[in-house]
Amino acid sequence: MPHVSFASLRHCCSLFLLAASLLASPGAVVAQNWSPTTASAAGGAVVDTGQVRAELLAHAPEGAAPGQTVWLGLLLDHAPKWHTYWQNPGDSGLPTELQWTLPAGVTAGPIQWPTPTKFPLGTLANYGYGERVLLPVPLTIAPGFQGTHIDVGLFASWLACRTECIPEEGQFGLRLPVSTSTAQHRSVFEAAWALKPVDLPADGQSLGVSAQGLNLALSQLPRAWQGQTLEVFPETPAVIEPGAPWTQSWRGDRWTADVPLSAHRSEAPTRMAWVIAPAAGGAGVRFEAPVAGSWPAVSALPVAIPDALKSALDKDPTTAGTAPLTLWMALVGALIGGLILNLMPCVFPVLAIKVLSFAQLSNDAAAARAHRWQGVAYTAGVVLSFVALGALLLSLRAAGEQLGWGFQLQSPAVVAALAVLFTLIGLNLVGLFEFGSVLPSSVASWQARNPTVDAFFTGVLATAIASPCTAPFMGASLGLAIALPSEQALMVFAALGVGMAMPYLLASWWPAVARALPRPGAWMNTLRHGLSFPMFATVVWLLWVLGQQSGIDGAAALLMLLVSLSALVWAWGLNGGARKGVVAFTALVLAATAWTVGPSITREAPAPEAATATAVDGVSWQAWTAERQATALSQGRAVFVDFTAAWCVTCQYNKRTTLSDPALLQDFAQREVTLLRADWTRRDPAVTQALTALGRSGVPVYALYRPDAAPVVLSELISVADVRAALAQ
Repeated sequence: MPHVSFASLRHCCSLFLLAASLLASPGAVVAQNWSPTTASAAGGAVVDTGQVRAELLAHAPEGAAPGQTVWLGLLLDHAPKWHTYWQNPGDSGLPTELQWTLPAGVTAGPIQWPTPTKFPLGTLANYGYGERVLLPVPLTIAPGFQGTHIDVGLFASWLACRTECIPEEGQFGLRLPVSTSTAQHRSVFEAAWALKPVDLPADGQSLGVSAQGLNLALSQLPRAWQGQTLEVFPETPAVIEPGAPWTQSWRGDRWTADVPLSAHRSEAPTRMAWVIAPAAGGAGVRFEAPVAGSWPAVSALPVAIPDALKSALDKDPTTAGTAPLTLWMALVGALIGGLILNLMPCVFPVLAIKVLSFAQLSNDAAAARAHRWQGVAYTAGVVLSFVALGALLLSLRAAGEQLGWGFQLQSPAVVAALAVLFTLIGLNLVGLFEFGSVLPSSVASWQARNPTVDAFFTGVLATAIASPCTAPFMGASLGLAIALPSEQALMVFAALGVGMAMPYLLASWWPAVARALPRPGAWMNTLRHGLSFPMFATVVWLLWVLGQQSGIDGAAALLMLLVSLSALVWAWGLNGGARKGVVAFTALVLAATAWTVGPSITREAPAPEAATATAVDGVSWQAWTAERQATALSQGRAVFVDFTAAWCVTCQYNKRTTLSDPALLQDFAQREVTLLRADWTRRDPAVTQALTALGRSGVPVYALYRPDAAPVVLSELISVADVRAALAQ
């Protein structure tokens, strides 16, 4: 019986994520060893990961008696050049987190953070600790506590960084006697308390904000500091540029500093707390003060919109008579839209592969249970990927970027990486090579023992392909999500992922689905080969998308790159003595091809023609601009705008069906409607802003504008009847 391996999904998805990051950001550093390092110390108090040795210490000189406050602390010993992070990590990083398990009547306070150190890295900077640091925590024991001992459990997580970063975590436990002194670590705790910032009196301290930045003016600082260079550590993250240059000066015993604001600022606090310390190191002081002045608006890319168009966009951008969208309606719309995404052509190739796994499901209970867990893992991959994409989109928009849903395919580099990914999957399905033959045996055996990992990355891959699509019910939900608070917005993105993953999740928990499929046999190999053609068809579509972005030269360059890649894959599967020479030659050809065609792939295509003719004489689509739309409205003409992109399959379907219908085009001509096509294939801040004004964040969007009336937004899957009904209003 032939065996179909699904290792390709995991490894191809990993390849896509790596290739996309490298192509999109040539200067990016790819972190290695990203998996959390977990070391268990249940019943003990020490965890050693190689980068950090962590130990849970206690200090109770009078015992842990009722009514007492005792101290616990996580001691972090860093290997040379490694560090962990303060409560505000700076430009990057994560603060150490402590989660306690304590008996009733015992409560743990917050970490008493010692004064941090600044770690510059080029134009960036982080705040944290190197060498050795203790993070002390007070433990309060209620007066009514009864017992002879206190069992303490701790789950700690930290991010250890050098040039690479490794998330690490550990389980700790210890037992505190109630009546016996525990003070063998007194010197360690006293050293940590000596580094705790001392609170400054409120009098004489001021903090102001202006368009130029934050101004700090402090008095009553330690006399030994006068004339020294100091360092600032804001407890509120994402407000200043930690690595940017700033100025400071002394006038007698009064110290002032001007600190620039972050260009990606997402906070505008009314009060801020700061730690000020000598740049040479040592304990600092802490002060908290209200922020005087008005915070400047977060910088955004300016887009000029004529007044005539602005007045139209300022009106209610919804269909006449439509009630405002609520959060619950947005969640339901996202859930339904996610379900419909499974029917989109851009998702079919990945889901088709998952169908094969049902046929391999045996009837025993263990296999059925394993399949259910794979369904859960697939769902987790889909939901987490949608949430991650949503978080990235919200963060970039908060930083002033004019982006919307599907923004990743506006990058030719990402389109090229996807084409490489699907070419490799197609070649694997057709049988040209097996990933097991090119991977180390340890990796292949590890993958075979962890099928849920494949299911998880299949969900990630499905999301990568589905994310550019906007199904019915999704548009309004995503448009609302952009304007919601971050927590509620991420709920909408999560609901979208749940909807998309639901069919496979239900099928994995429904044994009748597996029983309905034919028994495993030769047909599975035939189906596997057949599924390669949807993959290659997807590559053709991606080549066309890249041609729209980078021109015919860009598409031809990518095609040559894929041919060279296919030749290398073919050479890898050869046998005999000539194999090494052929592999070396084809690898050299691939490298030379990538070097020479790279600029062509990322080059911007020429601007589209001013007008595109239709099947009806005198009716044509013009390229959208804000000025062109405003001019038509000022002349009393209605305007129909098709917000589209080459990578949006739904857009292309609507363009070739409803929007090409001769009767509808005649209707447009009789009513003298101006037809405009807003192309969002590559990033266009003006198009993004027009979409945002309509309450949408992705394409397709179809809007009918009238002079002195609110725009009418139609469904994502429009019909001739829908458009005619809007025209007749």
